[in-house]
Amino acid sequence: MDKQQQQLSLVKSSRQSCNEWIFRDVPSDITIEVNGGTFALHKFPLVSRSGRIRKLVAEHRDSDISRVELMNLPGGAESFELAAKFCYGINFEITSLNVAQLCCVSDNLEMTEEFSKDNLHLHAEQYLESIVYKNLEMCVEVLQQCENLLPHANELNIVSRCIDAVASKACAEQIALSFSRLEYSSSGRLHTIRQAKCEGDWWIEDLSVIRIDLYQRVITAMKCRGVRPESIGASLVNYAQKVLTKKVDLVSTGHQKLVVETIISLLPVERLAVPISFLFELLRNAVMLDCAIAGRLDLERRIGSQLDIATLDDLLIPSFRHGCETLFDVDTVYRIVVNFSQQDDDEYDMDDVSIFESDSPHSPSQSALLKVSKLVDDYLAEIALDVNLKLSKFMAIAEALPAHSRTIHDGLYRAIDIYLKTRRNYAN
Repeated sequence: MDKQQQQLSLVKSSRQSCNEWIFRDVPSDITIEVNGGTFALHKFPLVSRSGRIRKLVAEHRDSDISRVELMNLPGGAESFELAAKFCYGINFEITSLNVAQLCCVSDNLEMTEEFSKDNLHLHAEQYLESIVYKNLEMCVEVLQQCENLLPHANELNIVSRCIDAVASKACAEQIALSFSRLEYSSSGRLHTIRQAKCEGDWWIEDLSVIRIDLYQRVITAMKCRGVRPESIGASLVNYAQKVLTKKVDLVSTGHQKLVVETIISLLPVERLAVPISFLFELLRNAVMLDCAIAGRLDLERRIGSQLDIATLDDLLIPSFRHGCETLFDVDTVYRIVVNFSQQDDDEYDMDDVSIFESDSPHSPSQSALLKVSKLVDDYLAEIALDVNLKLSKFMAIAEALPAHSRTIHDGLYRAIDIYLKTRRNYAN
């Protein structure tokens, strides 16, 4: 069912339910139109609660207005029906699924304390403060509802308050978990029991359902609150995987591009906060979706900083560029290897320090060089089979590592041999 059909269905159901609770024995004296829906109601209960409707009626007192159209009402016919029920004194339940609508529509209709005591806006706000902001799952549900209520929900600070509550709850959960793991050793010293990875981060799945712009604001708030980088990373991986595994069409391609660029901007600066395989997956998608160059270069720097733990499959990035003759994106891999070669030795012993903002060239540790040299030689052997690979690019990757990185050259000789034999056979 498309959006227009859903709106028509909603209007029809609203009209039917309206007939069930209005005063049947009192003729209607005003018709309210909201987003194509019509409500045959009575002026007195409406003007006694809604300042906006009272003003509209008062402006047309001489002509005895009988029809009013409410333009751009937050939540449309559904939210107006709830507001009208409140005006008629009919009870209904406020929940996390309608409280944002009620806040926005009551503000729009001026159903506030300034106009009438114990009004709808007060009830909605009290529910937010006493119930929603104390429960992370409810905050996420309200954020979902706010997606269709912007900019009204922003103007009323519903979004910012939910985001702050989610960040605070997630941070408090981690602090409480850390304290619960403190114990005294046999020597009488206080120490922390090693914590399982992302234990206590049950909120990760909850956040995966909200829209990317709101998700970005939540993660930014969590970073400010001090939520662990590993938890932030796990959430980013979970969110990205849910979006990037969906079927792609012209519309979703643009959405996926936005998601990838946003996820890149939210990556923690701490090394190993996310798996290197995830960084490679992001890079593949960033190249395929033609994401911003700055984000792709940032990923290449991050990958280069931990290239010693990468695998050959990670490096085999398909060439997505139009008109590119090679099977694999050798230019990207070349830049990654160069980034690796320009690191400082100490970075491999510092897991909690940002290593993506320095432009000064350094030399990586010898142990890391040995691992990467073998990886690069295996990569060269793989791409050597591509007859379209130019010798200059093959040599550029081979020479990207310092001369002392290879203690033995068997792997490099093997790759060169494959390169030459492939071209000799192709020529014959």
